[in-house]
Amino acid sequence: MSQKTRAALSILRRNQVEAESGYSRSTIYLRMAQGLWPKPVSIGARAVGWPSGEVDALNAARIAGKTDLEIRELVTRLRVERANLVATGGAQ
Repeated sequence: MSQKTRAALSILRRNQVEAESGYSRSTIYLRMAQGLWPKPVSIGARAVGWPSGEVDALNAARIAGKTDLEIRELVTRLRVERANLVATGGAQ
């Protein structure tokens, strides 16, 4: 697995996501409810996190000035990509 792929598959905990995105906890969960942020993945019985590649993609979209509609479309694409990754067992 390449270094880039390995980094994209790392999981960030909420405090790391807050630091990377600049959003507070409540804003992250509000954005999820609005379809502007992907849902977290479970990493334990009471622990969740977000794939770092998804956080990077959303940050890049915001920096590029994408609209909320474009961000929703991105979140949908990220959800599909995540589902495909799970379905293929991570093989690309």
